[in-house]
Amino acid sequence: MAAGAVALASIGNTAPNSAHLNSALSALSADWDYDDLAARNAEVMRVDARLISSSERFKQALIEEEGVRYTVYRDVAGYPTVGIGHLVRPQDNLQVGDTISHAQAMKFLTEDLKTAEAGVARLLGELPVYQHEFDALVDLVYNVGEGGVSSDSSPRLNKAIAAGDYASIADELEYRHAGGKTAGGLVHRSERRAAIFMDANYENPRPG
Repeated sequence: MAAGAVALASIGNTAPNSAHLNSALSALSADWDYDDLAARNAEVMRVDARLISSSERFKQALIEEEGVRYTVYRDVAGYPTVGIGHLVRPQDNLQVGDTISHAQAMKFLTEDLKTAEAGVARLLGELPVYQHEFDALVDLVYNVGEGGVSSDSSPRLNKAIAAGDYASIADELEYRHAGGKTAGGLVHRSERRAAIFMDANYENPRPG
C-alpha cells in the first residue's frame, strides 16, 4: 500500500489527535508528486508544457499525416526525408535511396518528438496548455521546425502566446506551403491541427 493510502487509513482508524493528524497528512502530501499529477490531468486542466509529452492519439494522427517511409526520398520541399517525416541529418549517414528498418523509423520518431516537445515548451514559456493544445503545437513544430515558430518567422503566433490569447493561437496554426507552393496534404493537416487545438478532435478531416 502506498504511503498516502496508509496515511488515509491511519486517519480513518484513529481518534482525532492533532499530532497524529499532522503526521498522517505529511505522509499523504509526500506521496503526491505535483508534476506527475499535473501531467496526468492535462486532459482536463491547463498545465506547464514542460510537464507534458505527446499523447498516443496525437502520435497516431502524426503517423497518419506523415506516413511511414523506409526508403530515403525527397519531400515536397526537396529535403531528404525518411521514416515518419524525419529530415535526414549528416550524422544519420543516409542518402536518397538508402533504406532503414521499422525500428530505426520509430527511433527517429521518438527523437524528433522530444525535439519538437522541447521547442513547444520554449515557445510557450509560462503559458499553460491542455494536452490537446500541446499536441497541436507539437505537430506545428514537428512540421515547420522550431525556427518556423520563432518571433521573426511567426510574430503573430508569439504575440498571441505572450497575451495568453488561445483563440488567436489557434488562428496561427496554418502551414500550407512547401517549396513555394500550396500543398494539398498540408492544407488538410492544418485543418486537423486546428481541430486538435480547439476541439481535441484528432480525426482525419479528409473526405472518405
